[in-house]
Amino acid sequence: MPALDTGSLTVLAQAAETPEFDTGNTAFMILAAALVLLMTPGLAMFYGGMTRSKSVLNMMMMSFACLAVVPVLWTLYGYTMAFGPTIGNGVVGGFDFLGMEGTIGAFTADDGSGIPVLVFASFQLMFAILTPALISGAIADRAKFGGWVLFVVLWVSLVYFPVCHWVFSLEEGWIAARLGALDFAGGTAVHINAGAAALALTFVLGKRRGFPREAMKPHNLPLVLLGAGLLWFGWYGFNVGSEVAADGVAATVLFNTTVATGAAIIAWLGVEKLRDGHATTLGAASGAIAGLVAITPACNVVSPVGAIVVGLVAGGACAFAVSFKYRLGYDDSLDVVGIHLVGGIVGSLIIGLLASAAVQGEGGVDGLFYGGGLEQLGIQTVAVLAVMAYSFVVSYLLGTLVDKTIGFRITEEQELTGVDETVHAESGYEIGGVGVVDEHLDPHLGHER
Repeated sequence: MPALDTGSLTVLAQAAETPEFDTGNTAFMILAAALVLLMTPGLAMFYGGMTRSKSVLNMMMMSFACLAVVPVLWTLYGYTMAFGPTIGNGVVGGFDFLGMEGTIGAFTADDGSGIPVLVFASFQLMFAILTPALISGAIADRAKFGGWVLFVVLWVSLVYFPVCHWVFSLEEGWIAARLGALDFAGGTAVHINAGAAALALTFVLGKRRGFPREAMKPHNLPLVLLGAGLLWFGWYGFNVGSEVAADGVAATVLFNTTVATGAAIIAWLGVEKLRDGHATTLGAASGAIAGLVAITPACNVVSPVGAIVVGLVAGGACAFAVSFKYRLGYDDSLDVVGIHLVGGIVGSLIIGLLASAAVQGEGGVDGLFYGGGLEQLGIQTVAVLAVMAYSFVVSYLLGTLVDKTIGFRITEEQELTGVDETVHAESGYEIGGVGVVDEHLDPHLGHER
């Protein structure tokens, strides 16, 4: 993101001293916000298709719960925690804008973008909605819906909003302003943050019944591909919109996002072909997401050729990383850790190697491969470890709190029958009036054959 003084947004009334309203940038940011919003329904389809048929509705509902809950919290106190004037040396924003107080008719301060505060706040809100939704894939098939909603409320309040301030408050957040780490659109704040939380919840909720002995294949691969396509489409708002202006940097980001994603698909499919003998549709979809995740923090600092390298490294690394759950024994249902945590780490660290001041322009930094030494790589490493550790520890504590109070995991009987029917009283597919259940269940009795 550019040097937008979001950490100390001085709310300016519409008066003579108000920055000139820029209709082009404002329209651009409204469109970007809408694209990022589309990513959450796209994620619901992507995750929904990857689950078993008896869990598809619950999986999609977990994303839609974020669409319902997070905007309310963002309005009441989330925005001010993320972008209010900092307190605690860049740890969290103050409470100047509780309930969006003072933002109506105001413009972002002196950054030259000429966009209303509410447009910028709306754009950032879409990030806040998507990030907890990413976590849900790790606990598919076994989470109570009420427990998930409570976890989202606690997690965005105590994890996402502060980390957003660390990373996206460029003038005051400790990671961006004090440490000097580079993260254009959320490699740390979104993907590492969500991936570490996902890993923590796999320990809180434990393994699915039958994991890893039983094959738990995606029930609807066309839905997975559709979801991946919508995520890719929405990601242009995610990455390009983070420039907060329709300018030359936005053009670089647009191009790099595309080529990195394509390269990651090639790498993932190559690993699959060499390892398993087949290049799969699930691999193509997963490779695309891995590339999008990895290029997110680096898309404004690497060259187009550098973006290809980012995609190739991320696609290959994540293709191998998704198998870690079998070796290490944690049940990450839909590979959130292998794609978002690992992809976010790759994209954030590779900045220290491939960043080019020639791409960034005035004030840019060079990575190791461009003569910049190890300094930026060290800075990026500190940012990655800080976000990962904070998110994992707090997420584990919050998940345990939910589990010990209202309960976070469904019963064994509910899991066997299917969370859709037992929790939501619905079935994702009705054929002749009979809900479709998994092949290892008796469709009439709901018991194992």
